[in-house]
Amino acid sequence: MTLEALKQAEQRTVGVKQTEKAVARQAAELVYIAVDADERVTGKLLALCRENNVPAVTTESMVDIGRACGINVKAAAAAILKA
Repeated sequence: MTLEALKQAEQRTVGVKQTEKAVARQAAELVYIAVDADERVTGKLLALCRENNVPAVTTESMVDIGRACGINVKAAAAAILKA
């Protein structure tokens, strides 16, 4: 999956904490995690995705996720939410 889907998503989360909450409540359809993010930050999210059978894809950088979400800062993770 490319970041284009994240850019066009009507509902999404931005950031690890918000994305973890969405995965935990079964609201996330697809999760994006930046490879350059610290594993201590994203490790719990990745485990949560596995537990809840939510697909997680990696992206090259936190800057890419931030831009796809329309923010001017880096983001370690984001998710497309279910409709």
